[in-house]
Amino acid sequence: MTGRFGRQPTGWDARVFARLSRGAHSVAGQVFALTAVIVLLLIAAAAVALLFQARYDSERDARHRSLAAAEAFAHAPGITSALLAADPTALLQPLAEDARRGSGVDFIAVMNTDGVRYTDSRPELIGRRATGDLSRAVAGQAFTETFRGEPSDAVRAVVPVRNADGKVIGLVGTGIEVENVSEVVEGQLPLLLGAAGAALLLGTGGAALVSRRLRRQTRGLGAAEMSRINEHHEAVLHAVREGVVIIGADHRLVLANDEARRLLALPTEAEGRDVAELGLDPRTAELLASGRVVTDHVHLAGDRLLAVNVRPTAKYKGMPTGSVVTLRDSTELAALSGRAAVARGRLQLLYDAGVRIGTTLDVVRTAEELSEVAVPRFADFVTVELLEPVLNGEEPSVAGGVYTEMRRAAITGVRSDSPLQPVGDIIRFVVPTAPMAAALDAGHAVLAADLKAAMGWRAQDAQGTRVALDYGLHSLISVPLQARGVVLGMANFWRADTPEAFDEEDRSFAAELGARAAVSIDNARRFTREHAMAVTLQRSLLPRVLPAQNAVDVAFRYLPAKAGVGGDWFDVIPLPGGRVALVVGDVVGHGVHAAATMGRLRTAVHNFSTLDLPPDELLGHLDELINRIDQNETGIGIAGPDGEAADADTTDGVAESAGVTGATCLYAVYDPVSGRCLMASAGHPGPALIRPGADVEFPELPAGLPLGVGGMPFEAAEFMLPEGSRLALFTDGLVEDRYRDFDAGLHLLGETLARPGRSPDQACADVLAAMLFPVPSDDIALLVADTRRLEADRIAEWEVPGEPSAVSRVRNAGAAQLAAWGLEEISFTTELILSELITNAIRYGSAPVRVRLLRDRSLICEVSDGSSTSPHLRYAATTDEGGRGLFLVAQYADRWGTRYTERGKVIWAELPLTGGPEPQAADPLDLDALEDLAW
Repeated sequence: MTGRFGRQPTGWDARVFARLSRGAHSVAGQVFALTAVIVLLLIAAAAVALLFQARYDSERDARHRSLAAAEAFAHAPGITSALLAADPTALLQPLAEDARRGSGVDFIAVMNTDGVRYTDSRPELIGRRATGDLSRAVAGQAFTETFRGEPSDAVRAVVPVRNADGKVIGLVGTGIEVENVSEVVEGQLPLLLGAAGAALLLGTGGAALVSRRLRRQTRGLGAAEMSRINEHHEAVLHAVREGVVIIGADHRLVLANDEARRLLALPTEAEGRDVAELGLDPRTAELLASGRVVTDHVHLAGDRLLAVNVRPTAKYKGMPTGSVVTLRDSTELAALSGRAAVARGRLQLLYDAGVRIGTTLDVVRTAEELSEVAVPRFADFVTVELLEPVLNGEEPSVAGGVYTEMRRAAITGVRSDSPLQPVGDIIRFVVPTAPMAAALDAGHAVLAADLKAAMGWRAQDAQGTRVALDYGLHSLISVPLQARGVVLGMANFWRADTPEAFDEEDRSFAAELGARAAVSIDNARRFTREHAMAVTLQRSLLPRVLPAQNAVDVAFRYLPAKAGVGGDWFDVIPLPGGRVALVVGDVVGHGVHAAATMGRLRTAVHNFSTLDLPPDELLGHLDELINRIDQNETGIGIAGPDGEAADADTTDGVAESAGVTGATCLYAVYDPVSGRCLMASAGHPGPALIRPGADVEFPELPAGLPLGVGGMPFEAAEFMLPEGSRLALFTDGLVEDRYRDFDAGLHLLGETLARPGRSPDQACADVLAAMLFPVPSDDIALLVADTRRLEADRIAEWEVPGEPSAVSRVRNAGAAQLAAWGLEEISFTTELILSELITNAIRYGSAPVRVRLLRDRSLICEVSDGSSTSPHLRYAATTDEGGRGLFLVAQYADRWGTRYTERGKVIWAELPLTGGPEPQAADPLDLDALEDLAW
């Protein structure tokens, strides 16, 4: 290499150059360079971030000051009268200048609603229209903005000025010019740059100290050199087929590679221990500790002949030397190679069995997997029989402790034809000395090496065993399948084409194979039982028959998941006024707990629906209820005896009682009178909506958190649905799976629901046929409802003046309407109820008072007023003059209640369309006199 002027560097400058070159390529030099670059980048990033933060803070402060000044001036006394004066400028300009100087802003401009300035810090701008968009302020909204334009860029605020009636009569604009905001930021630059420089010096100094220490430790070696040394070290110790042992001068083991550990059978924590404490035979320990030089010394260590070489280690810094020992196995292993290959094959078969058996939670399929994995590598034929309770997922039980029969669940062989009984046959064990019966009685595998000599087996079925022997079956191992000490079935391994008979090692291997399979079969059995229990519980908690109502024509489908029942549910709940609630929900998780949680939520929704709450309020109550359930069942937030919060009881770190792990719900209320549909969602997918003659749409609902999360209120969305509109409510298991994302599922659902001329039940069938997965991983709940409207001739409404004389007029009008509907039979009862409800609304409510009669499946009487006072049913004393109104309503109506609206309440009562037995009164009732009764 030549120098700068074409000559070789020599002398002092050459040494410096070489040292710098080595430092740049060493690990220490690279660490220093990398650390310095990182420190520089971090400091630069921090300085830029602080600069931007300072600018942002200054601009935000300018916004706040401008808005505060504008608000204060806009609400100052006399501003409103000054704006309405003949010369606003003369009155407001001095006030604006004083306020500007006092608040520290750059300008205060008072404008009319067209933006024309009455005042400004620049007098030449008075009378000119302010630029920019002032429409928000004219509409009554105060705002701040960064304004770019004439007369200067500024951070300004605009606030409306209102008169006593709340009308906007003027605007107040204040602001600080952008260049003044920037000056504040620029004033902080010297401090930022100084801090960055100090941090850079400190970081670089720290990196230099670390680099110096690292250079001393690594001796200036580069990364490639250190990696090469490490590779050589690993190759010498672990890649060679010789054992390497290093013994220190104090006779302690310093290092041993893998081969040495195998040859000497060293314990795991051997390093650092004295050679005499390693459990070696005395001759071997003496040889390792002697330190004498030997070459290819043949040494017997246990059952191995080892060729040993011992050499002393090189001296290092005057320390005493130890020795390095190499070991080579010279034992003849050829005789053992065959058995080793067999053992490896058996281990591989056990590994394959662990992977292939139990891939599903199906009892029969697990039995088939056991038979398939053992053929042909271990047996020529394998049959598996299981007890009937196991096949049904039940706990096996035995009368008298003896198993006499099982059902064949699987058979696999090297040939398709077989002399053995087929799958599905009952296999009986009637001879105690047969291998099957003996294995069941002993509880372990039984070997029949020669079936011709197995007289018990031949006596069990003389004709069948003769056919089997003629076929070539000659050896058998019967293994009882046991798990948790309970017999589940039997596995039989047969040999026919393989000439070698089974031996004792084969019997042990078959027992191990059967034990592994039995655990998988028992897991599948328990899953089958729990799945059946969960399905039964789930179906018992879901509605079996939908309630009678006229608002919608409904069809539904529910399918449990194959892998485990979840908590999907649906409901149709009739509400007062002919309305109906459509509900669908999903509980996180699977199994009995999810099904039970679903039942609790469905019951809670039914209870809350009796309060006739709007969908968003109902979900809010449901969310609060779930939070209380979680706190009560997990113990979180419940004070213990010492006043501290009690924790949930745990077993091995797992909570014994778990609350609601999460749930979603969609609640919709449809009114057939108005066609309004109110919906609210708690983390649940929205419905599909198909209006007559329109495409399928998935309306956006206000996003709501799942139930139990808390913290955010729910919001409802309102839709107007013409008659014949279709709603499809569903759970995410219908559209989403690991093989299909949610959006693709929605697209396919929309295409399926778009088919015209399909009834709700046919639509449900079409959807499942098009979208059902072969093995659903989640429950599916689907609810399809076609909306109906209540005909106008079935509705009668009246406005009621706030005077007692109007009661009789409305009552007579109601009687006339009942006569038109052909309901004279219930006219008296209806008039009585109307009299009581209207009288109480006039006396205790507030205007407006309205009456509505609906002829649906029953006659619905509704009286609404503008008051939110709650009526209460009570029993009046015999001396009371009133207080019997609601008591009479409750006696004569099938149902009655109160629901609250945005502007008051509605008291309703339902009567059957045909008259029934009426309560007997002591004296004839005078309807006019009843108007004096109160609740």
